Amino acid sequence: MRIAILSVHSSPLAHLGGKEAGGMNVYVREMARELARRGMLVDIFTRYQDRTLSTVVPLAPGVRVINLPTGPAVPYDKNWVLTYLPEFVSRLRCFADGEDLVYDVIHSHYWLSGEAGIRLRRSWGIPLVHMFHTLGVMKNQVARSSEETETTQRIAIEGRLLRAADAVVAATPLDRAQMVWHYGADAERIHVIPCGVDLQQFQPQSQEAARRKLGLDPNQRLLLCVGRMEPLKGMDCLIRALALLQQHQPAWRDQLRVLLIGGASEEQPDHWNGEQRRLAALRDELGVTGAVSFIGAQPQQLLPDYYAATDIVVVPSHYESFGLVALEALACAAPVVASDVGGLSSTIEDGRSGFLVPPDNPQALADRLERLLTDHALRRQIRHAGYQRALCYGWDSIAPRMTLLYDDLIRRGQIRRPAMYQLANVS
Repeated sequence: MRIAILSVHSSPLAHLGGKEAGGMNVYVREMARELARRGMLVDIFTRYQDRTLSTVVPLAPGVRVINLPTGPAVPYDKNWVLTYLPEFVSRLRCFADGEDLVYDVIHSHYWLSGEAGIRLRRSWGIPLVHMFHTLGVMKNQVARSSEETETTQRIAIEGRLLRAADAVVAATPLDRAQMVWHYGADAERIHVIPCGVDLQQFQPQSQEAARRKLGLDPNQRLLLCVGRMEPLKGMDCLIRALALLQQHQPAWRDQLRVLLIGGASEEQPDHWNGEQRRLAALRDELGVTGAVSFIGAQPQQLLPDYYAATDIVVVPSHYESFGLVALEALACAAPVVASDVGGLSSTIEDGRSGFLVPPDNPQALADRLERLLTDHALRRQIRHAGYQRALCYGWDSIAPRMTLLYDDLIRRGQIRRPAMYQLANVS
């Protein structure tokens, strides 16, 4: 079986923690690798953002990343991708024709790729599987400014995709329910297949050894947050919770430290985006500048060390369709405190494998952090239960569910041709 995976706006080769690189990149890469281990041939199509890369980059045995020129070969606003989408689709067809490739399934990721997937499906006559990763309507519910608001065009395209795709993959039952509630989607065509985690890479290790490797103080209390520098990730809530903890536990003022992974480091202020500058101003305003450190984007191979080194991993997002960081942390036996939103509510069993708190509530977050930091027995219990929870999400358990979906679509041999579907005007 040969699979064409579409990840138009963001490459699985991108450095994590940047503007458009996060959990989806990890998902696409790791799912592709696991499918290839099961005998499939996988091509991941994305747009060039770095002209130094070859057109074809081997990612793993049986997996290739195909970089296609699509507009300027630099990072640009994701919404501009629609303007260049015809170029992307045309070059993809030419590549496939040039190598005489015949694909069995198209699997698109994110709404932009879904639009390209519809066009390719019309040409190739093969099934289209789509995964949104985030929903525009859900992001708009938590947006706090016009800059954070998703376009009406995105919402419209997502609705059309839910009617047109042969199958849609949701990461959690709540993810599926949101598609039904907000878009009127047919629940029977939405298949719940959770994200996975690489249990070989993310696994428990000594906190002392991890801190030594990373050059971190062995005596400090460390809180870790990993994610892109954007308001949706709620890092401001963590900074405010830290200030509350320092007020309630004055003895911790020189011991408690927050590490923020993502964006640019302390040494690169010229590369900070607007959100990172806002977070820097907030820590100054609250008097916790010395206790909050911008670590910058980190290679994924170092993330297990950071998870192991910290006392608590915090995921204070306002919205997460799944929340891969939380799952990676659980696999490293790190205690997790996360917002009670989206997929985080499904991944974490509150009070057992971690703690859930209301989003954007610094006091509630500070209370849970203080309880875990002061109760060593509870922290050990949460570590163990969290690790056991993560074992259910190994890729070797998740990927077979995707292959069964592919097999079923191919066996049925019919693709949906909804009469009312119209492609977005991207000319």
